[in-house]
Amino acid sequence: MKVEWSANFAYAIGLLVTDGSLSKDGRHICFTSKDKEQINNFKKCLNIRKIKTGINFGKDKIQSAYRSQFGDVSFYKFLNSIGITSNKSLTIGKLEIPEKYFFDFLRGSLDGDGSFYSYWDKRWKSSFMFYLEFISASKKHIDWLREELKCRLSISGHITKDGRGRTFQLKYAKREALEIIKKMYYDKKVMCLSRKKLKIEKALKINHKQQQTYS
Repeated sequence: MKVEWSANFAYAIGLLVTDGSLSKDGRHICFTSKDKEQINNFKKCLNIRKIKTGINFGKDKIQSAYRSQFGDVSFYKFLNSIGITSNKSLTIGKLEIPEKYFFDFLRGSLDGDGSFYSYWDKRWKSSFMFYLEFISASKKHIDWLREELKCRLSISGHITKDGRGRTFQLKYAKREALEIIKKMYYDKKVMCLSRKKLKIEKALKINHKQQQTYS
């Protein structure tokens, strides 16, 4: 594989950081997703032709996720050099991502293990709210993401833990979320998970309509 930074390459790195893993053999890289589109996007971004793709099964042979694996020593070493290791889940921290491609990487992180949700806040008349959320089991990585976004966009967000205390969630509400969304989806043709993008677009339309109504 050719290791060269680009928007798609950075997006794939974001996917790997969230839904990927590195074997301890120093060669194999694995990517898992419940969404087949995600698997195809990953392969396309890295221009991988020879890749073993299968299906992971959960209990009672119910499909749980698609799984892709390939071997590439030089790419494996490159991932190590930017901060991604075989035991990354709890230890990953700062990553060496070129500034030009940071928001492509961030979009991959969102599609891999982030979320976007919206709702009507009943406490206030016609108040529509939405949040962007980035998730990791590593506090160091979440702290790094927060600091990077603070430096680039002057936004703060806030960090919470899930109910079981296993992961950290970096959340951005409405105004701050909009700043990030503009940067991540800077072009209609950027690589992304279509269902997540559609969910965001629907929320933005509702928000725009609300602003026009009350302006």
